[in-house]
Amino acid sequence: MAMRKQLKDICRGFTKNIALKDLGQHEGQFPIYGASGYIKDVDFYCCDTPYIGIVKDGSGVGRVDVYPGYSSLLGTMQYIVPNDEVDLQYLKYALIAMDLGSLYKGAAIPHIYFKEYGKFFVDLPDLETQKHISASLDTIQKAIDFKRKQLEDLDELVKSKFQEMFGDPVENEKGWDVKKLEEIVAEGCSISYGIVQPGDGVDDGVPVVRPVDMVNTFVFRDGLKQTTKEISNSYKRTILEGDEILLCVRGTTGMVALASEGLKDCNVTRGITPIECSESINRWFVYYQFLTEGTQHYIAERTQGIALKQINMKDVREIPFIVPPIEQQKVFAEFARKADAANAIIKQEISDLEELMDSKMDEYFG
Repeated sequence: MAMRKQLKDICRGFTKNIALKDLGQHEGQFPIYGASGYIKDVDFYCCDTPYIGIVKDGSGVGRVDVYPGYSSLLGTMQYIVPNDEVDLQYLKYALIAMDLGSLYKGAAIPHIYFKEYGKFFVDLPDLETQKHISASLDTIQKAIDFKRKQLEDLDELVKSKFQEMFGDPVENEKGWDVKKLEEIVAEGCSISYGIVQPGDGVDDGVPVVRPVDMVNTFVFRDGLKQTTKEISNSYKRTILEGDEILLCVRGTTGMVALASEGLKDCNVTRGITPIECSESINRWFVYYQFLTEGTQHYIAERTQGIALKQINMKDVREIPFIVPPIEQQKVFAEFARKADAANAIIKQEISDLEELMDSKMDEYFG
């Protein structure tokens, strides 16, 4: 039977005041980690046994992971070292179930403290049961990680295929014809900022695509916020046909997605400009050209602003694009479409595994 114990009674939490700027002269064999992962090897360590690290300050606050013995963390992270009665992996999942990131304080720099969440209770079965539970969850997590790696490999495969066939579009070492973006769009297509902002409580209006909706290759109609038909019609230049490339021009400049057919008659916010390609250039080819390192660097160099990053529309219209023969573009597009179909299958498998993980977490931790 599981006992309920406060977190502070089954583990100890501490921090070390180590700043990134102080690591320059430290070279050695012991790894040190920050919120974004491994930093470097240094000549000291702060914990000689495997432990849990929690981001306690700044971006990613509340994120939980396991770290090896004879290593260290930056001062923005908290060490959690379990007692002998606690399985390390079980404790990791128990902490994840607490969703510590939702408990942070502070507006400018979010933070959480062990002295507060250490009072939370944890169901603690016997050690053998803990290990059985953590092994079960590890199996699911490893499957999710494997599938995510497949997605990364598939994405790299398509980018590599583009590089193999066409080279870098900015360097253009293969000598293709080069045109500005404004020269490869469909006749009558206006490359301009969207302007429509979705409202709250609009039920029978026009769906609006925001940058936050551009998280996958394709953007679909389901789940989009809406604006009124009157507002949308006042900005007809950004009403979609359903076959555009959507380019993010504010915030995460350079992010792109493809509009699905179901987006016909929808609109976009000011953070997005829709690009309808002419018949002389394939949109899959243009989409992946946007993703190349050269084109992303070109956009980044022309992005302005600190608090709100934005690329000037004049610079958007002048983005250079190589234009190989359309038949070669179509060969690449077919390859990319097949990869995207495989991508969709893997994403569904990940979704199913994540649903299973959520179910098991609820079963074990409530």
